[in-house]
Amino acid sequence: MTDTLTDSAAASAPSSPVYTVTQERKIVTAIPGPRSTEMHQRRLAAVSSGVSSALPVYIKKASGAIIVDLDDNQFIDLGAGIGVTTVGHSESSVVTAATGQLNDFVHTLFTITPYEEYVRVAELLAAHTPGSFAKKTVLINSGAEAVENGVKIARKYTGRRAVAVLDHAYHGRTVLTMAMNYKAAPYATGYGPLASDVYHAPNSYPYHDGLSGAEAAARTIAYLEKVIGASDLACLVVEPIQGEGGFMVPAEGYLPLLQEWCTANGVVMIADEIQSGMARTGAYFASEHFGWEPDLVLVAKGIAGGMPLAAVTGRAEILDASQPGGLGGTFGGNPVACAAAIAVFEAIERNNLLAEGQRIEKTLRAGLSTLADKYDIIGEIRGRGAMIAIELVQPGTQTTSKAPNAAAVTAIAAYAAQHGVLLLTAGTYGNVLRFLPSLAVTDALLADALSVIDDAMAAL
Repeated sequence: MTDTLTDSAAASAPSSPVYTVTQERKIVTAIPGPRSTEMHQRRLAAVSSGVSSALPVYIKKASGAIIVDLDDNQFIDLGAGIGVTTVGHSESSVVTAATGQLNDFVHTLFTITPYEEYVRVAELLAAHTPGSFAKKTVLINSGAEAVENGVKIARKYTGRRAVAVLDHAYHGRTVLTMAMNYKAAPYATGYGPLASDVYHAPNSYPYHDGLSGAEAAARTIAYLEKVIGASDLACLVVEPIQGEGGFMVPAEGYLPLLQEWCTANGVVMIADEIQSGMARTGAYFASEHFGWEPDLVLVAKGIAGGMPLAAVTGRAEILDASQPGGLGGTFGGNPVACAAAIAVFEAIERNNLLAEGQRIEKTLRAGLSTLADKYDIIGEIRGRGAMIAIELVQPGTQTTSKAPNAAAVTAIAAYAAQHGVLLLTAGTYGNVLRFLPSLAVTDALLADALSVIDDAMAAL
């Protein structure tokens, strides 16, 4: 893989010089620098305080795995916009496809006058989501909107009311999805009343519960049967690897056993692959790692390389249960976003990005294991592909209480930011560091980032 990537958007503009972003960490000012500080004052006067930022540096360029702020500081981006720029910032073929579509037409609305790009994205999703059954798709704008539509479609198909999710889940910030989240603050605090008929079942969290997949599935199913009742349950919505909850990976066999129960009881089982999908985990969809073929798959984030697009894809009979006009929206399946999504699928194949996800996992696990040997605050390393996390615990509690260490997570993320590494935090108790780099990140950049994290842990 190359160590220098060109900003193709700038290169395509005849009046602009080519702007090259070197794939290296470089800090030239205090963080935040003077230009970011000035911009932040403008932001405070104009933008709602309800929209917070993890790091108040303002970005002017991004390419590959590097983001550049207004002060010319270069950060190794281990967040990728929370899993959005999976194929890399400003990936040339995605920029070219979106630019070409902008030159053809920007919008007509698929439900008025349709176009090929929408159809092609639906075909690609049918081909690459798990399961060999006939599939159909509806395209929308965002992850939360995909969740809303998935629930709506399941309710229409089953004629049932109740929605079940798992403990530690995160599904969005709309009225329905706020009720589906495990953690209220900050996503739901003060925004009630929340949607009704949403139930939270126990999940599989092997690091803490010690249960096998079969044991965890039996516990989840017992809750669904006793607290809700299968005859009233429209759908069970599950992240195959939980995102905001802390990248929990379920025990072997857990998800297929839940699908077996759902199928036997007429319940639609939905995979929320909004963060884990689109090649992030070394497979097109994380469900594949567990031998799980969900009825519906929710896709967003990485599908269009940074353009707003989302989808519900699944069994044709479930998608077709909705009446004509019941699904859709003004911007859903925008042609520019669809063109970008087609280019993302092509880039995954052309650049063998599934293998790149596997390479990143190998590199991260090796580096993090070395850190775990040095620092007893690392309780567990988990995840798949370029979706890896470490859960931090209080010193000396790795094998006992496994008490959360949120203070260490906060300190490490702050130290890393000052030294040019953007890290994301997560976890119900705020004690997880998650690694969501783009698949364009090199081993050299990962090693550099891990050296910064090593220094941060040493400084605790």
